[in-house]
Amino acid sequence: MNVPEMLRNYRVYEDGYDFIGTSDVELPTLEALTETIKGAGIAGEIAAPVIGHLGSAETKLNWRTVTNRNISLAAPKAHTLDIRGDEQVYDSTAGEFKTCAVKLLVVGIPKNTGLGKLEPATTTGTSNTLETNYMKLTIDGKDKLEFDKYNYIFKVDGKDYLSESREALGLA
Repeated sequence: MNVPEMLRNYRVYEDGYDFIGTSDVELPTLEALTETIKGAGIAGEIAAPVIGHLGSAETKLNWRTVTNRNISLAAPKAHTLDIRGDEQVYDSTAGEFKTCAVKLLVVGIPKNTGLGKLEPATTTGTSNTLETNYMKLTIDGKDKLEFDKYNYIFKVDGKDYLSESREALGLA
């Protein structure tokens, strides 16, 4: 049995190749938009999710120091971040450790740039928050989650939950 144990490490790149650094990354919370359904035949109210439609999704990067690269992320344009990780997995059957690659592709527009504070002999606490309009999570070479708000895509485990909607709207 494979037991995922931890994320050993990761690095953050912009545009797939330009190393920005390492940071603490707070991944987006995916919250479905909902509509309250009530009326005849329903005993109360239901907050029905609108399939594939998400509320605001933020990706936050917390840096140790203020640098040219993280300040560049404040430019009012879309930024493509490639976050590549190395997950440690224990194979209990073989008694060996394995490496599982985790890749997160994020496209977002700056929403907040926290410069942090200046204090001797400590980190600055600089941060960037991006409004995430596209995200793709790949684990061990398999696409697990992808959403693209502008292109009407919402995929989980390879199933695109908005493909029929795109066709009905003439987008496919």
